[in-house]
Amino acid sequence: MSSLRLPNLSSPGRHAIATAKRKTVSAPKTVLKVVEKTLDDDKATDPVVIDLAGKSSMADYMIVASGLSSRHIQSMAQHVVEKLEAKGLKSIRIEGADQGDWVLIDGGDIVVHLFRPEVRALYGLEKMWADSWDEPAAAQA
Repeated sequence: MSSLRLPNLSSPGRHAIATAKRKTVSAPKTVLKVVEKTLDDDKATDPVVIDLAGKSSMADYMIVASGLSSRHIQSMAQHVVEKLEAKGLKSIRIEGADQGDWVLIDGGDIVVHLFRPEVRALYGLEKMWADSWDEPAAAQA
């Protein structure tokens, strides 16, 4: 009779649980500042930071910003990833970089959404997240 060996999930690697929140090497606020500076240096338009700490288990911060073109968005995404990797973040996930209309960068405690302005307006992502927490506070007032 053979025994069943389960992978060691306490060590990082390819057996990580998909729903578990990945922790960054640096403090979330430090990583946030790096992302904000990178987006500012790259001339991102209308950046919005949404504090998710204590409100969502997916991340501590969400950053939403726009770029002037698909190429601009792709370039900003590449720079953000390079800066996150330089801070020691591993397993950064990127979606949408090939098209450049909407790029999602999942850095664990920080999630970055980069949009073309018309795509950002269509989805209204930051409004959706902000409104979901403003309503209960308004109801208590």
